[in-house]
Amino acid sequence: MTYKAYLIDLDGTLYKGTQPIPAAQAFIRNLQERQIPYLLVTNNTTRTPEMIQEMLASQCQIKTPLETIYTATQATRDYMIDLGLGETAYIIGETGLKTALTQAGFSQKEQAPAYLVVGLDRQVTYEQLAIATQAIQEGAHFIGTNPDLNIPTEKGLLPGAGSLLAFLEAATRVSPVIIGKPQSIIMTKALARLGVQPEDAIMVGDNYLTDIQAGINQRMDTLLVLTGFTQKEDLPNLPIPPTYVLDSLADWSFD
Repeated sequence: MTYKAYLIDLDGTLYKGTQPIPAAQAFIRNLQERQIPYLLVTNNTTRTPEMIQEMLASQCQIKTPLETIYTATQATRDYMIDLGLGETAYIIGETGLKTALTQAGFSQKEQAPAYLVVGLDRQVTYEQLAIATQAIQEGAHFIGTNPDLNIPTEKGLLPGAGSLLAFLEAATRVSPVIIGKPQSIIMTKALARLGVQPEDAIMVGDNYLTDIQAGINQRMDTLLVLTGFTQKEDLPNLPIPPTYVLDSLADWSFD
């Protein structure tokens, strides 16, 4: 089937940690040469879109326009602005998340912030988690940028933002609003950016629990590539199978 647009994951799909995944460069180049619209939709909040663009170019030899990158950070920012609860937030996260929210006018506040926002933070401390716990208990709107329990790296699967959310949820008995895949917020906004209906697009990713489930939830066709999180031995136990499963993006036919 020919699709009008592609939504494509990054971690585990185009690269793994600092290592490019074979066939990723040719896959993106094929889309560009065929002039098929695409959006790189990532749950990763540690980098700004500009940082992702530079990293793809330098490490993966993938050159892509800035407007083709849409992160869970951008979707989180848009959600907070739309909700309009205030301009203060306590943020657990790295440069990508903190930069975007600061530029959008949100100021970091420890005592009674309007929002408690949690993304992946590889330098998080117990004190930060304690402050976050108190903020939630005091009524801060609890947002998780994405639910990924693990992130695929060249070292193997490491703790993701979802692990921090699980810690805080256990400590507070409060469930966060999840922005990233597989939830609908980021997917709805991504499809709107591309200007296509769900049935005309395909979701490509390595993680059944986030990427593929996101596509299934939006009634999209899905392509699971076995280069990251979900492995071949997991396939028989998947509740709803992906539309397509490939060992490599090199095996995909655009026609």
